Amino acid sequence: MKCPECGQWNRASMPHCIRCGAPLNIDAASRLEWKSALRDGDAPTAYLRADEFGQTENRPEPRDELAREMQDLKKRKQEGADLQKRLRDSAAGRVSHVVVDSPPKEQKPSRSLQHRETVTMHSTSDASVASRNESEIRRKVRYMDSNGVYLESRTWDPLTSSDSASPSRYKYSMTQSLSKMVPSRKSRRAAVLRAFLILLLIGALGAGGWFGYKYFTGRNAPKENDPGVIISSTILDGQAAHLVMIPGEEGTSIYVRELHASYSVVDGFATLEIPDHTWYDNLEGALSETMEVTITPFLKSSAGRQVPMSPISYEIEIPISPVALESPDSLRTTVSTTMTAIKIVVRPGSRVTINGVDCSDTVSSDTGEMTYNATVQPIGDNVFNIVVRSQYCRDNNLTVVLYREKQEIPLDLAVGTYGTTNNRIMPVSATTLPGAYVTVTTPHSDLNITELDSKGKFSFNAVFDKIGNNTITIEASYPGKKTSVVNHVVYYLPPASEYTTRAWPLSADGYSELLSNMSVRAARSQVYVITGVVQSQESEKPQRVIINSSEDGKSQPVLLENYTKTTWKIGNYYRIYADAYSLYNGMPWLNARYTYTK
Repeated sequence: MKCPECGQWNRASMPHCIRCGAPLNIDAASRLEWKSALRDGDAPTAYLRADEFGQTENRPEPRDELAREMQDLKKRKQEGADLQKRLRDSAAGRVSHVVVDSPPKEQKPSRSLQHRETVTMHSTSDASVASRNESEIRRKVRYMDSNGVYLESRTWDPLTSSDSASPSRYKYSMTQSLSKMVPSRKSRRAAVLRAFLILLLIGALGAGGWFGYKYFTGRNAPKENDPGVIISSTILDGQAAHLVMIPGEEGTSIYVRELHASYSVVDGFATLEIPDHTWYDNLEGALSETMEVTITPFLKSSAGRQVPMSPISYEIEIPISPVALESPDSLRTTVSTTMTAIKIVVRPGSRVTINGVDCSDTVSSDTGEMTYNATVQPIGDNVFNIVVRSQYCRDNNLTVVLYREKQEIPLDLAVGTYGTTNNRIMPVSATTLPGAYVTVTTPHSDLNITELDSKGKFSFNAVFDKIGNNTITIEASYPGKKTSVVNHVVYYLPPASEYTTRAWPLSADGYSELLSNMSVRAARSQVYVITGVVQSQESEKPQRVIINSSEDGKSQPVLLENYTKTTWKIGNYYRIYADAYSLYNGMPWLNARYTYTK
């Protein structure tokens, strides 16, 4: 621009002339106003947005709007800062002449009071100057906070006290103090957003609680079917089933989506026979005792259209897979051998897993019997989890625990040591720590320890002195170690040809003699033959029954415990060979070994 003093042309941004130094009294902001006037207020770019249906919409770009707002905010912040500076400068020049003159009552004049009066006279001389600028000072100022956000307009008058109760004090509210007292737009927006989020969270929690309550209360509520639907239990091909009768117009058909079949309406009903196992045959894992099932019928019109009908729900029971433990006698047993047989009976064709290993191939296809040779370590409890899944049934779990005492000195019977035998003498082999001292504390013969020191092997012949269960006890000791003990039970039963020839008839005299000398007869395993009809059953496992052994079948009751391969039935006649054991409620108690039917 041209200098007004010397006429030198200068750049518009220069504050002083480069030749004479005269000030160029042009506001820099006003020199750039022509640039702002050339700006286009509309968005420079048009954005077309298309949704998934191909509909287009012309919307502005949010980032462009944000950029324009930031530029406008920066401009307003600068304008506010300039305005505040001018106000502070103007207030500093005016307030320096204002003096508060409010001496306390009944106070003697002092040097300070005289000085105050002098200053008051000086301020009076400048009253004319203050009055000329009164209109400029008393104006509405639009304040802004430290972030450049404008606040509401207020009238700021440094000549008027803000504390009307104390005329001796004057307070001058500056822009910075007002900005702290009045919250900014950003703070108000954050507070509103925070309150909205709190209300939204409370609403979400309330809605979640309501729907949760409805879910859990309606979960166990029985579902009601449409009136006219008839559901009843039945048997189909020997399996549990349900008969579902859906009402409809004669001649129409109803299609059931879950069964992939259509059923004609006859006599006002479409009749469905649905086996219960249809719903869970293909389901794996643990199943509950009952199951809620739902069928979705569709009414097929003459034009071929399918009109949905109300769903039909009913409950079915899922039977558990049958399984019986034959050996050992209980779910927890103490054993002494490395190998112990676990024998179970299941339904033929069942799937059996033991500790996660599939053993179904060892199930007999005729009887359903299965024998599993379990390896038992001297660690205490050896747990075997048996899972049986029979056709049309849910899983049945059986847990067998074989306890074998922990050993500091290893002492094991040979694999394959018998648990039952028909021979009174049975060879036994075992192994222990080489150099250990071995003792057999039960009846035996021919103890061989020639390889005990080198290989830890030894053998002997066990001798059984009674019919039934006999225990073989072996001890192994070593200096500085705890003695190991092994107890092995063997069921000894002579063959029928030998056992039955030793039987005494249980006549009237023999019955009285047995009652009088039960302890002696039990110690000798005296065998008796009992004939008669089973009167009653005392227990099922093991099976114990009462038979009247007299010729007329009305007296001489005897309690018999069944160790035979025949299951006795009440009312049937049997000839039974048994050996004396003990007394029971004043009658002889015998263990039956062989049973013959009439």
